[in-house]
Amino acid sequence: MKRTEKRASLIEKEHIPMLHFSHEDVLKDPTARSIRNYEANRATILGNAYRNKAIITFCTEDGDVKQVETTVWCYDDNFVLLKSGTFLPLKSILKIENS
Repeated sequence: MKRTEKRASLIEKEHIPMLHFSHEDVLKDPTARSIRNYEANRATILGNAYRNKAIITFCTEDGDVKQVETTVWCYDDNFVLLKSGTFLPLKSILKIENS
């Protein structure tokens, strides 16, 4: 069976507040969720200490996969706070890569 993956489109962090997100977590696997939390914590530490940017891949309510490259300032169980005061729901994040 052929697996198809959606290609992520890069957007500016200022456009995130205009998007809609599902209330369901995009990651079903508990291990994947744990890794996502670890990467969010790592991105927060690197962003605050070294102004390091992270590439965040996330999914909108309608299934579109998007990416944003920005500094992560903090996170909690529900949201990631990005530079410029933009909040991104943690449940919508597929992965976080530190650059």
